[in-house]
Amino acid sequence: MITLKQLANKLNVSVSTVSKALNNSDEISEETINKIQNLAKELNYKRNKIALSLKNNKTFTLGVIIPDILNRFYAKVLHGIQKAAEETGYDIIIYSSKESLVKEIDYLNILASGTVDGVLLALSEETINKNDFAHIKNITLKDIPIVMFDRITDKISCDKVIIDDFDAIYNEVKSLVKLGRSKIGFISSISNLNVGKLRSNGFRKASVDFFGKFDSNLVLNLTNQTNNSSMKPFYNADIHKNIEQFILNNNDLDAIIAADNLSGVISINIASKLNIKIPKDLSIVGFGDKLISMLSYPKLTIINQHAVQIGQRAAELLISRINSKSTDYTFVTEIIPTTTESGSSK
Repeated sequence: MITLKQLANKLNVSVSTVSKALNNSDEISEETINKIQNLAKELNYKRNKIALSLKNNKTFTLGVIIPDILNRFYAKVLHGIQKAAEETGYDIIIYSSKESLVKEIDYLNILASGTVDGVLLALSEETINKNDFAHIKNITLKDIPIVMFDRITDKISCDKVIIDDFDAIYNEVKSLVKLGRSKIGFISSISNLNVGKLRSNGFRKASVDFFGKFDSNLVLNLTNQTNNSSMKPFYNADIHKNIEQFILNNNDLDAIIAADNLSGVISINIASKLNIKIPKDLSIVGFGDKLISMLSYPKLTIINQHAVQIGQRAAELLISRINSKSTDYTFVTEIIPTTTESGSSK
């Protein structure tokens, strides 16, 4: 294993210079920093994390708690977190709460016992439903930095990274109205979660603004049948049956917006089975990414949440807090804009 001393000898500089260059010190010229860092990369130099921890009183490790590790959205968030962590010399420890409050409490306590410098957290469904955030409050009182993402609560003061859930749905209704759609349905399996409530509220407000009223008959709530964690809804016969009945009961629907990543795919597949011409007679839009859109035919038009960017920005905020020497700062909530990416269903 290459050492600082060996790097210094190869470049005929002091060990101190190498150390400062690897830490991007202002005392070292940009030319020297680049030269040393390039050689370190070429020789596959790895920092001694134990020595660094002892010297800086840091673990150089971030803790991450997500609700469901099988959910593609959170897998992509993790990719963004890992990218930001690797770029700044941090490792990550990942726990999946499996939508359980008890597991979330246990894992948060483990991470807060000195194993990490800060925590990235997306709340479990049970935590949100029980409105129980005491365990998170206790961690913040220990001065352990926390950044919440996606599933958050306003009852905890910390940095947060979310998307424009309300506006994403509101603007999608507006876009469909401009295309001449006059009867738009809304399907959700996440209305009990904060993100689902925001999306539902966005649809409700848009319905009033563009059609003069909100019609509850145009909303299908699947929350009691599935928590939409991973792919379970895709194989749930009741979900398919209820979406099919919803479409048949509202046979003059000309658009559907799905609040989650698979309801849109199921809707488009069922509509195709019913010989409904898409998008001529029915436009369908759902949340997700390009891979999700490929699960349907025609390809689903998606509202992209940019999960990788959410993870990367959340990790950057956390690392910034960890390294901040200031005790007087204002917490921020950053909103990552969504984008609509056309398939052939709109």
